[in-house]
Amino acid sequence: MPKIKTHRGAAKRFKRTGSGKIKYWHAYKSHILGKKTAKRKRHLRKGSIVSAADAPSIDRLIP
Repeated sequence: MPKIKTHRGAAKRFKRTGSGKIKYWHAYKSHILGKKTAKRKRHLRKGSIVSAADAPSIDRLIP
């Protein structure tokens, strides 16, 4: 079997944690920030862990 190539788009969006979970960063934080509340922008700042249902499909993209 040939090696599995990394999906370069996914590699830029997701990162694997030390325990093997997949981390991502929130969208909607790049522009049009004036109308968004400080609380909303503050919560978008932090990364998050991918849900268990989505993890296997992303796992195949970033071997």
